[in-house]
Amino acid sequence: MNFLKKKTVVVGMSGGVDSAVTAAILKEEGYNVMGVTLTLWQDEREDEKRWQDRSCCKVGLARHVARVLEIPHHSVDVQKVFQAEVIDNFAAVYLMGETPNPCVRCNERIKFGKLLSVAKELGADFLATGHYARIQFQPDRKRYALYKGVDPKKDQSYFLYRLSQEQLGATLFPLGAMNKEAVYQRAVALGLPYEEVLESQEVCFVTQKDYRAFLSENHPESMSPGNIVTETGETVGEHDGIAFYTIGQRRGVGVALGERHYVTGLNLLKNEVTVGPESSLFVEKLITKDHVWGGLGIPEEPICISAKLRYRASEQKAELSILPDQYASLCFERPQRAVAAGQSAVFYKEDEVIGGGVIVSLAQE
Repeated sequence: MNFLKKKTVVVGMSGGVDSAVTAAILKEEGYNVMGVTLTLWQDEREDEKRWQDRSCCKVGLARHVARVLEIPHHSVDVQKVFQAEVIDNFAAVYLMGETPNPCVRCNERIKFGKLLSVAKELGADFLATGHYARIQFQPDRKRYALYKGVDPKKDQSYFLYRLSQEQLGATLFPLGAMNKEAVYQRAVALGLPYEEVLESQEVCFVTQKDYRAFLSENHPESMSPGNIVTETGETVGEHDGIAFYTIGQRRGVGVALGERHYVTGLNLLKNEVTVGPESSLFVEKLITKDHVWGGLGIPEEPICISAKLRYRASEQKAELSILPDQYASLCFERPQRAVAAGQSAVFYKEDEVIGGGVIVSLAQE
């Protein structure tokens, strides 16, 4: 392993605590470390905000960390490709009446796509980020496998399931075996002010806006009024545009029917939002497409797995079956609530990510 100590690694530095500690650890381990920050998005008042209110890649703070660590730092403007690959897709998926997952797409196309290309251009052997996940090469399978981070509260494998074998093979995750408290302790030792490394919980380019305001300002075509109907077809109100509604939504629907009603369906062709009781939100089967498979490859027969349908959701037991035309089905042991087309379903066998895909259709209990 000694030859690895002389290898060069590019660390994707967002300006946050995790990437700062990642760079520090790799330097201590003997790597030749370079920091790279991708400028993804910058709104009109970005320079006036506090660090923690800015979008996810904070160039100024990343440069400060690089100076503290005495490593070179580069910033690369990828706003055009980020606009095309992530922001435009985000809007397009909502306009189709589905719910996008921009962080998953950004990891695949930008942070481990464009950033890996930048790392190669700089002559680096590896790319490293501050994600909480682990990668292992499986000699018997001759494939790389993605695993959960050891800290269950911070595990980010859900967002990383779309990484290819090439991307996994060129990536290091130094924080995968650490818990968050240990990372914060290292950050304090680096002299980073706590208030400047708070983590954002927002979609980076939406920042302080509601996504509906973002859509209406940037995509006026999203403002397309239509009917709100019950599951029996009765018109009970009018909506501003189906892009502003998600499955399971209750607040802000704008109808009063005497009991709690939720958004249970979005019909793009009819431009209708369907509302119904909470019981209508439960589904027992999903169909997925556009898969990426991990270290096990494509399952040859139905297998029992656990699946995660949202980042903060708990895993649920299901049977995974491969269907014709590169589709797959998930049949759950227990019906799942408020599942939306466009979101990602990620498949696990214990701690290993065996694959995942995009939800395209649902089947009720």
